[in-house]
Amino acid sequence: MDVTYPIGQLEVPNNATMDDVANWLSDIATYTDRLRETVDGLSEEQLEKRYRIDSWNVRELVHHIADSQLNMYQRLKMALTANNPVIYAFDQDKWIEHADNRLPVECSIKMLEGINERIVALGKTLTNEDLLRTFTLHGNGEVTVAAKLKKLNWHEEHHLAHIHIALDS
Repeated sequence: MDVTYPIGQLEVPNNATMDDVANWLSDIATYTDRLRETVDGLSEEQLEKRYRIDSWNVRELVHHIADSQLNMYQRLKMALTANNPVIYAFDQDKWIEHADNRLPVECSIKMLEGINERIVALGKTLTNEDLLRTFTLHGNGEVTVAAKLKKLNWHEEHHLAHIHIALDS
């Protein structure tokens, strides 16, 4: 297994359908329950485990997932409310260095609950035309709403797999 991409690399269908969106939203809707089930009751030692040398530890992964969902949700909303806005990436390695990433993981899980609830509510109202709306990620080109929804789903599952690998090692 490739521990870098334990569920495979992100693959976005060329013509995402509303059924695709419904499947992605279903995963997002249950994510925090599955994450909490995985990390509840972990010891400090377990929270420090890594899925590979030089990777983020379990605690850092949980906080990163929340940081990333927050940023990706903002990108989604910007694409839906502006005409192809230019959005700058966040430096995830610098974000992980701050003191809030040493807090108990529950605070990020609570944050994810709210963000994911909003993503699901928003996603259920989208039209086929909305899926084609775009934003431009500075330095990386245009991204459609459909691609961002898929990444919102994939990214959480990708890092949940990393957490499982770390805890099983």
